[in-house]
Amino acid sequence: MFKNLRFKRISIRRSSLKTFGFFLLFSSLIWFFVQISKEYTQVIDIPVSYVNIPMDKTLSKNRPENLKLRIQDKGFAIWYYQLFKPTIKLDLGKATIDDGELIYNFEANREVLEDQVNINFEKARFIQEKIAIDYQPKKKKKIAVNPDIDLSYAVGYSANEPIKLRPDSVTVSGPENIIDTLQNLHTVYLKINDIKADIAGKVEIDTSNLGMLSFYTNEVAYSQNVEKFTEGNVKVPVEVLNVPINTNIVIFPKEVLVYFQVNLQQFEMVEAENFRVVCDFNDIDEGDDFIIAHIAEAPSFVRNLRLNERTIQFVIKR
Repeated sequence: MFKNLRFKRISIRRSSLKTFGFFLLFSSLIWFFVQISKEYTQVIDIPVSYVNIPMDKTLSKNRPENLKLRIQDKGFAIWYYQLFKPTIKLDLGKATIDDGELIYNFEANREVLEDQVNINFEKARFIQEKIAIDYQPKKKKKIAVNPDIDLSYAVGYSANEPIKLRPDSVTVSGPENIIDTLQNLHTVYLKINDIKADIAGKVEIDTSNLGMLSFYTNEVAYSQNVEKFTEGNVKVPVEVLNVPINTNIVIFPKEVLVYFQVNLQQFEMVEAENFRVVCDFNDIDEGDDFIIAHIAEAPSFVRNLRLNERTIQFVIKR
């Protein structure tokens, strides 16, 4: 009997404890919801970032990273904004300049800011009416861009002119000590294979290791006219220059073949008279019996010139 009474007493105590805990939790929840349904006034910090920074300006490092917002609203609304803080993006393109500072006026940009934080400004206000940001002016300079484009043409195709960039130079701004040492820029590496037609496109400027600079243009357009080419040759006499007076020199061969590439439309324009192959007597060293020939003149529209024979044998007759 004693054991049965003890078991019943323990069971009653456990049941009472569970009931007490339930009502305690329930009343705490009721109290919590009552509290957060009340209206409060609270100041919270809103993180801020800056966009559309003027290209010719550098912001100081001690610029504000948070804005103080005074909210008068229900407790649960304030609790939500403290837990899930929105980030405000201040468009400095809309800032004014006053005495060496960028001035961003909150009231003038009220609608934009309301959309970002999703707060009715009838219930919230920034403690500051405006924010002043120190800046340092940047130096601007126009810098040439060189193409880093590797072109590989299909057999029988080529181009008369190098690849073109538009624009061929871009404006860059940044610290004076860096800008003054920067002479040229390059595009990022681009490889184009098996080219059979005109090429055109866009390529980015290589800005690696130049993060401290601002680029007014980040890419340029490239283009090149590609044509069908054919190979030809002409027979051209060899001239010997700077032969001393009263010296008779006999060379062999007296003529050489000049091989060239030219586009099909201009092939008929190429004649032997357009070329000049020469040797220089002054290049002969004692004991030599040959002299090296090279092409001195050729039409501007031909390419890949070469001679079938560069070593010219000679004999001097006294």
